[in-house]
Amino acid sequence: MTSRIFTLLCSCLSIGLLASAQVPNYTVGKQAERKQESKTPPPADTSTAIAEVAKLMADNDGFLKNNKKLADYTKAINKSMGFGTATEEDLQYPSIDLYGEQSWHNNAVNPFIGSLKAEVPDSFMVDLSQFVYPLDELKRVNSRYGYRRRFRRMHYGIDISVRVGDTIRAAFDGKVRMVDFDRRGYGHYVVVRHTNGLETLYAHNSRVLIKENQIVRAGDPIALGGSTGRSTGPHLHFEARYLGQAINPDHLIDFNTGVPKCEEYLCLASKYNGGNGRRAINRASHRTSSSGVQMYRIRQGDTLSTIAKRHGTSVNKLCSLNNISSRTTLRVGRSIRVR
Repeated sequence: MTSRIFTLLCSCLSIGLLASAQVPNYTVGKQAERKQESKTPPPADTSTAIAEVAKLMADNDGFLKNNKKLADYTKAINKSMGFGTATEEDLQYPSIDLYGEQSWHNNAVNPFIGSLKAEVPDSFMVDLSQFVYPLDELKRVNSRYGYRRRFRRMHYGIDISVRVGDTIRAAFDGKVRMVDFDRRGYGHYVVVRHTNGLETLYAHNSRVLIKENQIVRAGDPIALGGSTGRSTGPHLHFEARYLGQAINPDHLIDFNTGVPKCEEYLCLASKYNGGNGRRAINRASHRTSSSGVQMYRIRQGDTLSTIAKRHGTSVNKLCSLNNISSRTTLRVGRSIRVR
């Protein structure tokens, strides 16, 4: 059994245990202070979705190759659980607490240019659990992230082999910030800002299928594969960025299996350099790798006040550590920093 199949099987087993504990979002701030009575929905019925996944898993070869169908089943499970799904407000203003309003423009791949500077929180946890592999089939990685001595420039993403016309899909839920053409570089490319704090870039497409300011869900078609711009053959150039800074995609995703290497990825201000130069990489990986940082996973009924009291801190401190406000919606299952 491949690691990809094992990973999804574990997820399916976990779903059966967690389904009855999932509830709608809880809102902090004034609404929470009113102590409005909340209604807990009946346990989610995930049996159909899990059965469909199990059926697909019976054909190992088909399971690995039919990534689109796998993504559909994964989304169906998440939807039935009410877990990890972005709200309409999240999608209209993705990661606005982190990026701010002024960074929403189509002038550059790095939204923080000129006098506009990123306000980088001490730490930020990126949720990778909703990742969808951007192609319908697992493909060979032709080129990795890193400095190119031959060309004396940085390669900020990874290159995945495609055929011209292959469907390119959004990796996470989000909103399209840029659609542009760069004949000396990216060719036809798309930049999507996601609700988890990342931006992803998809380059060298033969055709773009979406428009700027369009909302997309993980797995939605956004482009067709190609070889436009500075390219020696058909491939998808894929980048992951945090506040404009490029992150090595291999630190986030196992491109041999098409699944995240961890559910959450910790970004630290001490490792942030704005995405410029040869060391444009976030070297903080898993949350357990950073001493002194303590994370808390949000549970049913939590508010910022109760979390602060439980960990001997204040609401203002929690807001500062996580770059949020007292009115930010807390979603069950997400993690915030408490130390």
